[in-house]
Amino acid sequence: MFSFITILHVIICLALIFIILLQKGRGAEMGAAFGGASQTLFGPGGSLSLLNKVTTVLAILFFLTSISLTYMASHKKVETEIKKAPVTTTEKQIPQNTKQSPLPKGLTEKNKSDKNN
Repeated sequence: MFSFITILHVIICLALIFIILLQKGRGAEMGAAFGGASQTLFGPGGSLSLLNKVTTVLAILFFLTSISLTYMASHKKVETEIKKAPVTTTEKQIPQNTKQSPLPKGLTEKNKSDKNN
């Protein structure tokens, strides 16, 4: 389903670009708007042509496919190939309190502080 909507979305994008490029620009009479009495830029546009209606429908379809693709991508289940292995726990053995010093042999706390001075 995701692939179908993606392909449909790309087709709608290309059709929308093509239809928009076919239309006549409304700013073609812009020079007359500043120096003359042309009402085409800011005035009533009249009835919508077939190209305008097709553009509106394609734009609505573009937004719908965009929203649906976003929704589907955010709710897509991610499948991993890592198989869950059973977890085995081993208890760490705590060493018995031996009276061994962590310092090397022949070095005691007193000797260590004397060497630092």
